[in-house]
Amino acid sequence: HVQLVESGGGSVQTGGSLKLSCTTSGTTDSGYCMAWFRQVPGAEREGVAQIDVHRGGGTYYADSVKGRFTISRGNAGNTVYLEMNSVNPEDTAMYYCAARLYGCLRQDAVMAEDFVYWGQGTQVTVS
Repeated sequence: HVQLVESGGGSVQTGGSLKLSCTTSGTTDSGYCMAWFRQVPGAEREGVAQIDVHRGGGTYYADSVKGRFTISRGNAGNTVYLEMNSVNPEDTAMYYCAARLYGCLRQDAVMAEDFVYWGQGTQVTVS
């Protein structure tokens, strides 16, 4: 059973940086696709970034974060990070880590319906 635990959220000022972590357990050797989503009250969950660990680490970013956010995998292989730079108030949201086995279904979008496993979320507030 795959479990995801996010950490690193908090409050940050406009223009600052924050690094989120997602620690996984229970993943198999078949590889996986990891992603970060964010959601504000009353809105749909938005895909922010994904990394295809199963297929060599290819990444995809939503236009809203491209050039500011970086998704990466830790050396131990069981942690995925989201480094957030030049943040602005529009980045305020609950951030969720998500995973699916056997690689990403799409390489040009991050869609919530593609992911099976989800963390509980970590709040990011930009003021």
